[in-house]
Amino acid sequence: MDFSFTEEQELFRANLRRFCRDKALPRLKEMEENRAIPDDLVKDLAEMGLIAMSISEQYGGTGLDAVTAGIAAEELAWADTSCAIPAFFLIQNAWGYLLDKYGTKEAKNEVLPKVRKGESFLGIATTEPDIGSDLASMKTRISKEGDGYVVSGEKSYISGVREVERYGGGYVTLARMTPELGARGMTLFYLPLKDVPGIEITHLEEMGREGVSWGGFHIDDVRIPGHYLIGEENRGFYIVHEGYEFARGLIALVCVGAAMRSLENAIDYMKQREAFGRAIARYEGLQFALAEDYSRLEAARLLAYRALWMYDREQKGDRLSRFEVSKAIAMAKMLSPIWAFEAINDAMQWQGAFGYSKECQEQRALRGVRSFTLAEGSTEVMKLIVARELLGREYLAYR
Repeated sequence: MDFSFTEEQELFRANLRRFCRDKALPRLKEMEENRAIPDDLVKDLAEMGLIAMSISEQYGGTGLDAVTAGIAAEELAWADTSCAIPAFFLIQNAWGYLLDKYGTKEAKNEVLPKVRKGESFLGIATTEPDIGSDLASMKTRISKEGDGYVVSGEKSYISGVREVERYGGGYVTLARMTPELGARGMTLFYLPLKDVPGIEITHLEEMGREGVSWGGFHIDDVRIPGHYLIGEENRGFYIVHEGYEFARGLIALVCVGAAMRSLENAIDYMKQREAFGRAIARYEGLQFALAEDYSRLEAARLLAYRALWMYDREQKGDRLSRFEVSKAIAMAKMLSPIWAFEAINDAMQWQGAFGYSKECQEQRALRGVRSFTLAEGSTEVMKLIVARELLGREYLAYR
């Protein structure tokens, strides 16, 4: 067993930490007020090689592995604890990778180079107004028409809609093609959004992650070319989960990064703040809680990196089953947001009245991390996945 990162990965982490200190940290308040990542910072992220870093070199990426992408997710969240930049990163990294793996050459040449340069946004659109993790029940439809397809329906609670309006781009989208087949009758495709007749974009406001937008769109008989198909017809349900698992593994490390930064801030505060004549860091009640929070986060961190390592091996054809990877990813995604939220909440408590102020960065972290108990699969769904692999599919609760 080897728990070490490579020399190249350690150098990547160090360089990224410096980049985050210089470029991201000074812009957090601006992002929160303007509810957007500044254009020049998006350009910096692209020049640093962070946007869609896992896509192939022929489309401008570096083809870096999932573990290295996890390092980036953790470091970006350490800097931007609101989780806006990390969300911007992980969405385009996971779904850029999936489009690169399963998309047509024509679609990849059209979409990926612009995404990689920060000139276009690529997101994921599966959620509907009344459909979340139960993808097999979605109402959006896609049908074959001539040499292309026609799509109708609605997607909601989707990240990046304003970014698409600003830069252009679209979404890896899932819809039902053969309803009688249930989950086996779903198809995955790329759907452009900006200035497309038949698409109406709506906007929502998140509780946190202000730097990345949230919303949805109506799709009214929109025609797309045949080369926008991702994978095979009626195989979308299975393909899309590879993207979700990549994203979930990155989310686990985003939560760890934001929470570890909060603990660092709290430790500094505890050493300086005095109560009843001594630093509050000397009180056992705070020490014990700190020890528990840190240990849980370290456990979540190791679990997440192991899950991404397994994902890398399975993607490269090593002898790991898709279900083994699903279980490992789900365990990391199940635990990390909850333990991170608890650690951040403790860090706020230890900082007293200051911890409840807008000047305390932990309030950003608390709101940002809270989103990840829902995004890319709820905590409850992660529990169902783990239980499914432990008990067997004959004990599925939803059958």
